[in-house]
Formats: sequence, structure tokens, C-alpha cells
Amino acid sequence: MPTTISEIEFYVLNAPAEERPHWVSLFRVPNANELLVRMKSSDGVEGFGLATSYTDISPIAKVVKDGLADEILGMDALAPETLYQKLFGLTSNRRAAENGWGREALIRISSAVDLACWDIVGKTAGIPLYRLFGGYRNQVPCYVTCAYYRDGKDNAELRDEIQMLVEQGHRGFKGKVGGLSLAEDIARMEIVRDVIGPDRDLMIDVNRAWDLKTAIEGARLLAPLNPVWLEEPVQWQDDRRALKLLAQQTPIPLSGGESELTSYGCRAMLEEHAIQILQFDCTMFGGFTEGRKLAALCELNHVDVAPHHDCFIHAPLVASTPAGRIVESFTDPERDPLQAELFENPPHMADGWLTLNEDSGIGLTLSEAAVEKFGTRIA
Repeated sequence: MPTTISEIEFYVLNAPAEERPHWVSLFRVPNANELLVRMKSSDGVEGFGLATSYTDISPIAKVVKDGLADEILGMDALAPETLYQKLFGLTSNRRAAENGWGREALIRISSAVDLACWDIVGKTAGIPLYRLFGGYRNQVPCYVTCAYYRDGKDNAELRDEIQMLVEQGHRGFKGKVGGLSLAEDIARMEIVRDVIGPDRDLMIDVNRAWDLKTAIEGARLLAPLNPVWLEEPVQWQDDRRALKLLAQQTPIPLSGGESELTSYGCRAMLEEHAIQILQFDCTMFGGFTEGRKLAALCELNHVDVAPHHDCFIHAPLVASTPAGRIVESFTDPERDPLQAELFENPPHMADGWLTLNEDSGIGLTLSEAAVEKFGTRIA
């Protein structure tokens, strides 16, 4: 008999609103706003997956409340490609329109379910997913994202923040720009470089705030700081063409991908030959099913894989492939309490490296206390 999905639960994970929210150039970043999926196979194997949302999560919850579980229960728990294609296929199905199910909500849910399915596959096989996916190595570099904008935050507070992260042992730092004038943002990144010194890596993230002319000038002014990459430097409306034009004007490697809605959008970015680092997010689109395809595509196109967000979820994929470069971490609990508390056995992080767990599947055990603290079950 096939191993089927016999149980499924959905939770919204939220943390209390911050008194001083973290902002990037154009929007506030929630400190926790995720969908948690918990599935169990008919063999009693449990798996989980997460979906990240930077917008209102209620449209996602609506799809769940409307009975999406009926599409999942009874499916083959060891066939993630089949399940993913079924759920993603709803984005082109009349039933979605009849029920008022938004495309983005369906894509987020399909991603979390896919991750949970792969977790079950790995646990059923009895091996960690990074080995199942290829097993290229068991450690990956990691960096910390920092230098967010906050009400009342001055450059003295910025200096203290970066010093705290240096003392945590980080070797790579990604600072936020685009929310102030070029002169002010360059001064802020000069502070970051001064604190971390010349031997640690500095990445710069614009979060799509600059027009092309500003991006060209910003890249010129940032070049003396020796950035490893310049992330999402141009505005959304013509970003692929603008990225290609910017790449012709700066030696700084360009990165992007987190703001795409599907893996097809990431493929199109690669086809422009404008980026050297792809930053797709398996918790926002595609899960591991599409993430593995993108990683292979990156390897064949000489592009590095550096996924957006959630180092613990993405580490198995990054570790599995020669294209895997680095993962993104958030070691300030005020910025991301889920990274700090959601798992009983987080992978070891030290001196800029994350060492993967050898536990089967994703290799992570949910903290029931954290699920109770942050989670609200969707009926």
C-alpha cells in the first residue's frame, strides 16, 4: 500500500508587534508572519514546512479555512513532485476563482506543503535531506542581515548593533540601504565596514529602491567598500532590463530573486545574464521541489545560490550542490524570534559557518513551546 498523507495541520506564526519596527528601504519587515504546516503520513512519519509572508497572511488562512486540506489528504506522502504540481496547478484552475483563492496565497501554501512532504521523504528514508539532494558538503557559510532602519536609530546605534554582531562571530554582514539619500546611506555602510574591518564580507541590499541612474551612482560610491554583492538594486517595474544595464556599469556582482513569484521568474533573471547570485526563497515559492531545479540551473549557468531568508530551512539545499554559496541568518531575536526559538535543535553556527544536523529529513525538531507561544491553529 502507498504511504499516504493521513493528517495535516496549519498554523499562523506571529510575534507581538515591535515598538520600533525594522524597515528596509520601502517596507516594514514583520518580525514573524509565517504559515506552519505539520503533516503525518500513514506510516506515522511527521514532517513540517514553513511559508513566509511579508503581507497580510489572512488570504492564506482563508484558503486553508475553505478546505484546501481535502486536496492534500490521501495523496502519496513520498511523491512531493505530484503533490506540488497539484497544489500549484490550482493557480490556473477555475476552482480557485470560484472560491476567491488568490494566486500568491496558493503559491505560499504549496511551498510549505512541499517542504513538509520532503521532510517526510527524508525521515522515511532515514537520511538528512542535504545528503538526499546530493550531499556536496555538511557545512555552509552564513551571514547576518543587519543595519535596518528604525525610528530614532542614529549612526551611534548602528555602530553598536554591528559591534554586537561582530562579537557573535559573524564573518559576513548584509546592510540595508535605499531608505535615505545616497550620501547618508554611504555613510552608514562606511560605518559597517569600519566596524567589521577589511577582512570580513560586506553585502549591500537596496530592496528595489533605486532607479537605474541612482543605482549606477550608488554602485560607484559603494565600490571602495569592496562589497561582495549588490542586492536588488533597481526598482521592480523594469528590473531585469535595468539589472542588465547596471551590470555593464559596475564590477560589483549583482544578486536578486527573492521578489519573484515563481521559479519561472528566476529563470528569466538568469536568461538576462545580469546576476551572479540567485536568491530564491523556498518558503515563498516552489519549496524544495522547485528549489532543487533552480539550484541545478544555477550550477549549469555559473551562478551562485544564496537563498533569501531562513538559513535553517535553506541549508540542506545549499549544502547539497556545488552552486551553493551561503545562507542568510538573523541572530538578533528582536528581528526574528522564530530563528531563535522555533526549533529544539538548531544547527550549530560559529565563525561564519553553519554545520548541518545529521538528523533525517530537514533535520529540525519543532519546539512545542514555541509553536504554542507564536502559533494560532487555523481551523
